[in-house]
Formats: sequence, structure tokens, C-alpha cells
Amino acid sequence: MAALKKGRVLAFSLLAATALSACEPRISTHGYVPDPDVVSRVEPGVHNQLEVAQFLGTPSAAALFGEQTWLYITERREEFAFFKPEVISQGVLAIAFDDRGVVQEIASFSLEDGLVVDPVSRTTPTYGKELGLLEQLFGNIGRFNTEGQQGVKVPGQ
Repeated sequence: MAALKKGRVLAFSLLAATALSACEPRISTHGYVPDPDVVSRVEPGVHNQLEVAQFLGTPSAAALFGEQTWLYITERREEFAFFKPEVISQGVLAIAFDDRGVVQEIASFSLEDGLVVDPVSRTTPTYGKELGLLEQLFGNIGRFNTEGQQGVKVPGQ
């Protein structure tokens, strides 16, 4: 009887631990995570775009207007179950170049600085019929054509 009681307690404990671990948020990192030692090697007035690309790789984004600026963006998101992911930290390394392509300035920004970069905030519209749950589950019933499959042998026939 005592062994049965211990078994139930163990089973309940495992079930509770599994249920609680499923409630833990998932944290993911996106973008470029620069190595501080490598970033410290890039010097304004000394290195050019080609050398920066060799040190750090290609940028996540580049400024389209005005000065030529490369942005290396890092973002950490916390996702809990099926809820919308929340940005918990973001880092932006901005490297500005002069007209000759030489590094002019290096700056780092974070969420605390008030600079939020959202590389893709839009969604692509899809045209056509949106299917409901039941249509998705039962939509293929009766759609399979077995008539033109003469050479197919079914096991057991």
C-alpha cells in the first residue's frame, strides 16, 4: 500500500513539473551579435567599408538617405505560449562612413536610449479564401481521385 502511495506521489510530481515547465517563456536571439573585442578594433578615420565588412560581416541594414550608415541589429525576444512575442532587449551598432568610405563615427544604442528598430513590421497580404478550423480539418474529404491509378497495387488485394 505504501509503494502504491509513493508511486502516485511520484506520478503527480512528474505531471506537475511537466505542466509548470510548459509555462516557461522561450527566449530567442535574432540578428547580429557583435563581439566587443572585434568592434573595438574598428577605428574612426583609419578603417574603410571593406575592412569593416571583413571585421564584422555585412550589416543588418544600411541607411537609405543622407550619410552612409551601416546598422548591426541584435534583438532578444520573449515568447510565452501562443501570445505575441515581446522584445526584451535590442542593441544597434551604427557605423557612419564619410564620402570616401572611411569610418567617421561608431555608436551603440539600446532600448533604454529610445531607439527601436523594427526591420519587418508589415505583413504580406494573401488573397483567396481564408479557411476556418473545420474547413481545414475536413476540407480534403472526398477530394482524392483513385480512378486513373491503374498500375498501383494495394497490399492485401
